[in-house]
Amino acid sequence: MTKLSDLGPPLTGTRRGSPPDEYPVCHFYLCPRCGQPVDMRDLRQVIWHQKPEHERLEADA
Repeated sequence: MTKLSDLGPPLTGTRRGSPPDEYPVCHFYLCPRCGQPVDMRDLRQVIWHQKPEHERLEADA
């Protein structure tokens, strides 16, 4: 299983336009292929879950 740290350092961006969401839950969506929550603030996770054939990411301890 691939670990999140295997994808390299975090790739974060800055939000443009409207103010940041007040609730952390607004930063996540469930991947339709594997059902894992994806943090949209981390581009590594978004890109990983866009691949047609992917496995779930293991959280780093």
